[in-house]
Amino acid sequence: MAKWDRLSLVMILAGSFAGAVVAQGQIQPPPGNSTASTVTTVDQAIDRIVAREHDENAIIRRYSPIVETYVQDMKADPQMGIVPFHDHYYLGQADLSNGVVDNSMLEKKKKGKIEEINPLSHGGGSPGSNFLRMIYVDANGLDRVNYRFDYVGREFLGEVRCFVFDVTPLPKSGKERFYGRIWAEDQGFAVVRFNGTYSAGTEPNGFSTHFDSWRMNVQPDLWLPVFVFSQESELKNSENSIRSKAQTRLWGYDLANRTSAVAFNQPTLDSPVTVQQDSSPVDVERRWQLEAEKNVIDRLERTGLLAPPGEVDKVLETVINNLEVTNNLDVEPDIKCRVLLTGTLESFSIGHTIVMSRGLIDVLPDEASLAAMLAQELAAIIVTKPSTDQYGFNDTTNVTTAEALSRFSFKATPAEVEMANQKAVEYLQHSPYKDKLGAAGLFLKQLQADSAALPSLIDARLGNSVGFSSALLNSGPPLQSDKLDQVAALAIGSRVKVDPWSDRVELLKSKPVALHSAREKMAFEVTPFLPFLTRYSESKDQGKPAVNARAN
Repeated sequence: MAKWDRLSLVMILAGSFAGAVVAQGQIQPPPGNSTASTVTTVDQAIDRIVAREHDENAIIRRYSPIVETYVQDMKADPQMGIVPFHDHYYLGQADLSNGVVDNSMLEKKKKGKIEEINPLSHGGGSPGSNFLRMIYVDANGLDRVNYRFDYVGREFLGEVRCFVFDVTPLPKSGKERFYGRIWAEDQGFAVVRFNGTYSAGTEPNGFSTHFDSWRMNVQPDLWLPVFVFSQESELKNSENSIRSKAQTRLWGYDLANRTSAVAFNQPTLDSPVTVQQDSSPVDVERRWQLEAEKNVIDRLERTGLLAPPGEVDKVLETVINNLEVTNNLDVEPDIKCRVLLTGTLESFSIGHTIVMSRGLIDVLPDEASLAAMLAQELAAIIVTKPSTDQYGFNDTTNVTTAEALSRFSFKATPAEVEMANQKAVEYLQHSPYKDKLGAAGLFLKQLQADSAALPSLIDARLGNSVGFSSALLNSGPPLQSDKLDQVAALAIGSRVKVDPWSDRVELLKSKPVALHSAREKMAFEVTPFLPFLTRYSESKDQGKPAVNARAN
């Protein structure tokens, strides 16, 4: 297992810039690209991009991905620059066939079905229109009638060579037009990135929220929206200036296939229950619990909330094994780990399966802090033994994606949390991490310091918020925000990347960088996205989409 502390926060720089030759409306074709070589003028390139974007809008509307938006309101701090002072969280399933409608998965809904949200003004606007619309350059038509296209040159975004254009709404083209820059890949001419804003009118002074929107090649010739970074530093309302940053993530594009009818000739299902004659009541109870555990995990994966088994699970299970071996624990059946795909900081146990959120894994600074979080769930399994009895009945897990958060709950009681925390400290003190618990204590101190400003990030939706005992909290050194070599927590998106088609997760393999200022520590903060784009290839990663993306 690679050392956890080698996976610290860094920025992955996108490719190199390739200069372009523009003379009398000519575009120098990229070498070795037969598709793009048929396009030799700016006008031809614009026509191809416009046609492809119209097709792209129609293709995107076929999908119903999961959409997560996390917003931080920012304020000036004399020492740390611009810092969060409040946050907002949204999770839903988009209905792109009807435009930008999104069905909230959270409990607080308006009129029982759809929650209206503006991630920067926190209210008002049509359902989802203030962030989900940012997956389209122009949902009503990117064309020469409404826009002027100015060719900038060619640029690599990761491995993908792109034509770059500045796009400006023409006079009298109407409201809500895109104003900014687009990057179109040079084979199919699909727009893979667009950066700018939507105009409220035809003049630049009417602009709304600024955003940077990215698409990825998740299947052959299929580019779908994956990331949107939104920011506003000078937006004013009737009372004061608003500074906000937001990340929107989309995944679960292939959920329909995962929940479709099973072929009649499919092999026999693997069952956790092997029926034997004359089983004892104790044995029957264990098997019932195991089947209930499998039912829940299978359903959470089908709804797009749980990542399929993968390499991150193995990293977590290695840490669990370290805790078990050094504490002489023999747990049967073996404890497994899975990754919840949401960005909130939470963990919970389903039978003998520990679930930790992508958001929590993202911000942990080192392996000792990871061990502290896992030790709490290990202790919960051994000491409090959370029951999954009710999920042995199939109807209790037969829920849709939109219903999952309201139908499932794995929260422990305060008394159970306290018992588990006390036992977790004992496990840690007899583990390979016993001399590094100061880092875990420091993480908890940073979390405690930011808890008032970030309630939506810390609020668990399915399981337990990050709990801690005073013994572990006090094991950390004093929190010093101005100290460069004291990194208590990482920025959001520092550890895990998600394949938006298959929902598989992988650890980022980025190189550490030295911080130049304490302001670069950005604990728990929203930052822009900078994916390393690649083209889909069946030969890469054993047939998995060749996606290598991260948030910075």
